[in-house]
Amino acid sequence: MALYAIGDLHLSLSANKPMDVFGPGWADHVSRLEAAFSRLEPEDTVVLCGDTSWGIDLQESLADFRFIDRLPGRKLLVKGNHDYWWTTAAKMRRFFADNGITTIDILHNNCHLYGDWALCGTRGWFYEEEQSGHNEKVFNREVLRLEASLKAAEGRPAIAFLHYPPLYTGYRCPEVIAKLEAYGVQRCFYGHLHGPTHRRAIEGRLGGVDYSLVSADYLQFVPKKIED
Repeated sequence: MALYAIGDLHLSLSANKPMDVFGPGWADHVSRLEAAFSRLEPEDTVVLCGDTSWGIDLQESLADFRFIDRLPGRKLLVKGNHDYWWTTAAKMRRFFADNGITTIDILHNNCHLYGDWALCGTRGWFYEEEQSGHNEKVFNREVLRLEASLKAAEGRPAIAFLHYPPLYTGYRCPEVIAKLEAYGVQRCFYGHLHGPTHRRAIEGRLGGVDYSLVSADYLQFVPKKIED
């Protein structure tokens, strides 16, 4: 049994969104993902850190979910900024059940357990979105969702999974970082950064938290092993 993380699969098996337009690093990425996941075991857990499917709704994303469901292991989905299919947790779980999808669940306003660890997460916030007007409300909700997830851990040691990086060269999201530190999060994994922006990612221990980028193209489409 092992715990893994990877973000930004950007699947489009029913949508016309080929990722190789973003450069040769994305060539044949679905087959590369499938090959990497094939080395996992059914009892493993993989947290998918957002931007999982380009589908505009659940139905258009169904082929992507079925692809993920066929891969070994339990998968926990975090919302990304391009996950337009995302709706309420109840609707998503009902959709999965109605379509025979059994290995996928949602990490949103809750936590899941892996051994002694609590797996917590939410989308987060990023510098490219201004914190004013409507966005301020969305931002505040994201901070509250992160706190709700961390509270659900009920004092267990927590690992956080975000889509947006909470810190970045030249940028910090102090509200998100403060929650991670206040709840004693030991490790935080995030995605969203691609291509040339990889070099601006911040990794390593800061303020008691170890940060790691797990965007699929950064990991060469191989899930990052976190825990045995």
